[in-house]
Order: sequence, then C-alpha cells, then structure tokens
Amino acid sequence: MSADEDYVYDEASGEWMPASELAAKEATENSVEVRDAVGNLLVDGDQVTLIKDLTVKGAGKTLKQGTLIKSIRLTGDDQEIDCKYPGIKGLVLRAEFVRKRG
Repeated sequence: MSADEDYVYDEASGEWMPASELAAKEATENSVEVRDAVGNLLVDGDQVTLIKDLTVKGAGKTLKQGTLIKSIRLTGDDQEIDCKYPGIKGLVLRAEFVRKRG
C-alpha cells in the first residue's frame, strides 16, 4: 500500500479503504468455491481422478473410473470444471464425479 493510493468508500462497511483492499475484498466475495465428490476444495491446475465411468456425449467415448485428468480449470460455476483430455475437445465435467488427487 503506497501513501498516494486512492481511497474509496465501501458501502457495505461504511468505511473508507484503499482501492486495492476493496478490490481484493470484492474478488473474494464474488469467487465460487468448487468442491469435489468428497468435499475437497478444487483450484485451477489441480489433478483429479474420476470416481465412476462417464460416457462423454458427442465423443463416443467412455472415460473409466480412476482416469487421471491433469490441470483442470474452474469455470465460475460451482459444479463444472473445464478439462483437457487427449481426443476430446471442450471436455467439461461435473465436480461431483471427480476426486482431487494428492
């Protein structure tokens, strides 16, 4: 925090605070928590494994239980994660069908 930083009025708390603090506070409030099948918090870059066989619509493939999905991306939805898997473009899985690895 620098001495010449702008201060802004926070309507929620009724206090003046540095603009960077208010931006961080709003980002935290607007973030969505995504949890796997057993309640572990997922973040971008996590590796997950499937907890059941899933048929991928449009790809004609079935991903088997235990399949490792590397480097997931959160979508902003509390139940959907964006995944990359060889041979399947645009794979989106529901968090209830995966378990965080490690």
